[in-house]
Amino acid sequence: MAATAVVVLGGTGFLGRHVCAAFAATGADVAAVSRSAGPAPGGVRHHPLDLLAADTAELARLCTGADTVVNAAGAVWGGSEQQMADANTHLVERLVRALADLPGQRPRLVQLGSAYEYGPAEPGAVTDEDHPPAPNTPYGRTKLAGTRAVLRAADERDLDAVVLRISVACGPGAPPNSLPGIVAAHLAAGRTELRLAPLRAHRDLVDVRDVADAAVAAARADGSATGRVVNVGSGRAVPVRDLVDLLIELGGRPLRIVEERAAQGTRSDAPWLRLDVSRARRLLDWTPHRSLPESLADFLREGSS
Repeated sequence: MAATAVVVLGGTGFLGRHVCAAFAATGADVAAVSRSAGPAPGGVRHHPLDLLAADTAELARLCTGADTVVNAAGAVWGGSEQQMADANTHLVERLVRALADLPGQRPRLVQLGSAYEYGPAEPGAVTDEDHPPAPNTPYGRTKLAGTRAVLRAADERDLDAVVLRISVACGPGAPPNSLPGIVAAHLAAGRTELRLAPLRAHRDLVDVRDVADAAVAAARADGSATGRVVNVGSGRAVPVRDLVDLLIELGGRPLRIVEERAAQGTRSDAPWLRLDVSRARRLLDWTPHRSLPESLADFLREGSS
C-alpha cells in the first residue's frame, strides 16, 4: 500500500492508534484525526479536529484525496446515550454523506463496528453476519444505527464501504477503565484485593493488533467485500474469569478477586459472545494469529492508553 493515502478518524484512540501503525507499516501516508493529539505511531501525521462538531463539508474536505478512510471514532461504555448517538450514529451519517458526495474516485470506507450490535446470544452459539441484530444496550443500538447508515449508502449511493464488526479487543494500550486495565492498575499498585461484578460471562477476545491488520486487509480487499459486514474476532469464547486469572499470573503478584452482585445495565449483562470469522478469511484473507497470553503479556509490559 506504499504511496496510498489513509485517513483514520479517531486515530489516537485505543483502536485507532494500532490501525494507524498497521497502515504506516505498509508504507502508506497516514493521517490520524482526533480532537486531542494523544500518542501517535512514528511517521503518522496528526490532524486536530473535533469530529463531533465537524459538518459534512468539513469531513468531505478532510477525506478528499484519500484512498482509504477508516472510522475508528466513537463513544464506548460509560458515556451517556446522547454521547453515544452523537459519536456512533450521527458522525457516521455525516461521514457517509460526505464520502458519497465526493466527485471522481472516492475512497473506500472501513467502518469499525461492534459485535454488541448483535445483542445477547445463547450460550454455545457461534454468531455469523446473517444473525438478525437485536442489541439491548445504548452502545449496541447506536453502533448498529451507524452500521446501517454505511450499508444504506453502499446500496443506494454506491459507496465503497466495508463494516468490520469487532468482538472484544484487548492488548497493548487497552483503556484503564476496561477489565484488563482495572486488573493491571491493581497489580501495579500492589493491592491485594479487587472487587468485581461476577465473572460468569464468556467473551470473544481478539488482539487489537489483529483488528488493525483486519482494517488493512479490508482496505486491500477486492470489490466482493463492498457493502458487507465482516466479523472480526478470535472465533473462541473465553471465560472472563480465565482472562483475569491469566492477567494475575502474568503480573506475578498475588491479587484476591472478590465477586459481587453486578449492577444493572453494565456491559457484563450479555453472558456469551463468540463470532464466526469465516467470512473474514474468505473475503479479506484475514485470520487472527496473536494468542491471548501474548496479548495480555504485551499489555502488561506496555500499559494502558
